[in-house]
Amino acid sequence: MASQSIFERIGGRDAVDAVVSDFYDRVLDDPVLDPYFEATDMDQLRSHQAQFISAVAGGPVDYDGDDMQTAHEGMGITEEAFANVATHLEAALRENGVSDDDVEAILTEVAAMEDDIVEA
Repeated sequence: MASQSIFERIGGRDAVDAVVSDFYDRVLDDPVLDPYFEATDMDQLRSHQAQFISAVAGGPVDYDGDDMQTAHEGMGITEEAFANVATHLEAALRENGVSDDDVEAILTEVAAMEDDIVEA
């Protein structure tokens, strides 16, 4: 089982889609984060997020969105907003049965991108 990717362990694409759906429900209910998404095509964003999570989790998916810095440039994302996103992602992963070790591995990958996302 250790040779399986996180993507396989959590249940593949269906599980990732469930996490992404739960994640964005939480994000859009957050008054700090909701304004960032007012003019966003949420269907497209959900699709890119599913690709991103799948790729980070070692799934057979290539992320074809912009790099993190380009995708978030000019949005004025604060450390607070980044932390809230991470909190909601963690909650969505746990709510959908992802193991502690796999949650930590995914969050570590996300945390490594903070400098490319947060604007000083």
